[in-house]
Amino acid sequence: MIEDFDFWSATYQAVLVLICSVFLAHFLSDVILPNALKKNKMNWFAIQSVLVILLLSFCLALIYTIFSDEISRVRAYPGDGDLSSFHFLWSRFWGSIPAAILINGTACGLRFYQEHSVIEKDHAQLQQVHLEAQIKILQDQINPHLMFNVLNHIHILMQSDVQLASVLLVQFSDILRYQLYECNKEYVPLHLEIKYLKDLIAVEETRWGNELEVKSKWNIEDGQLQIVPLLLVPLIENAFKHVSRLPNQKGYVHLSCEQSGKQLHFKIENSHTEQYKIPSKSQGLGLENVKKRLAIQYPEKHQLSINKTDSDFTITVGLDLK
Repeated sequence: MIEDFDFWSATYQAVLVLICSVFLAHFLSDVILPNALKKNKMNWFAIQSVLVILLLSFCLALIYTIFSDEISRVRAYPGDGDLSSFHFLWSRFWGSIPAAILINGTACGLRFYQEHSVIEKDHAQLQQVHLEAQIKILQDQINPHLMFNVLNHIHILMQSDVQLASVLLVQFSDILRYQLYECNKEYVPLHLEIKYLKDLIAVEETRWGNELEVKSKWNIEDGQLQIVPLLLVPLIENAFKHVSRLPNQKGYVHLSCEQSGKQLHFKIENSHTEQYKIPSKSQGLGLENVKKRLAIQYPEKHQLSINKTDSDFTITVGLDLK
């Protein structure tokens, strides 16, 4: 009978220890910790952790004291029975602290790993959404500006040269078709982007006529490589927008675009003289646009060089294509 009693006593003790440990560890790791992470109150969580550890240690000591026989307590602290029980409880309380720390620390560690993974995933998704929104804003800055310039010029030509205005309108329709149906993707085939850039330059050549010398060189080996759409457009726009012409001389815009392997090298140069440059209210907007998009869409996979002298302005871009 005594052996049966000892067995059930030990069983009850183990069950109570398990219940207290699971309950308090669950409360700390699944209730307090997630709330502290969401509200960023980890200092308050540290205080709560200490309180829960002390509470669990007291519960373990109390359970051990209740299920310990009187002889064990008297042997541990001979003298008054009540006093020996108190001392025994106090001793078990301090002795249970390491176990309480281990139980709660393990539970919180596992929970923190789960919560941290969720937070990192949410942060990555928010960052991706933010970057996509930034890119969309930067990309949308191009279309209205280009449309305004070309349509305004078509309007002027309709009063003096209807045939040339008609040619310009057809060229511009190809540009709009690309912007509406092709460039709403994260990446587009290189050959489509190059065709768009050629159409854009053709429109600018038509607009300027004999006032500018325009030269372009294209050498594309693999047009199926992928590039983000409309990335280089602001550089072409800026070159024609800010080109300067000396008296009795033509201004010029020279462009070269070469692709070898997965490397794309783009260079555009325009005549530039502060005294005779064409004034513009949006000086530098297009260049800043390109800088931001390169940083977002080609981090550590691009080179950008800007060289300005008394007679010309040159921008060179290198990209690692997909």
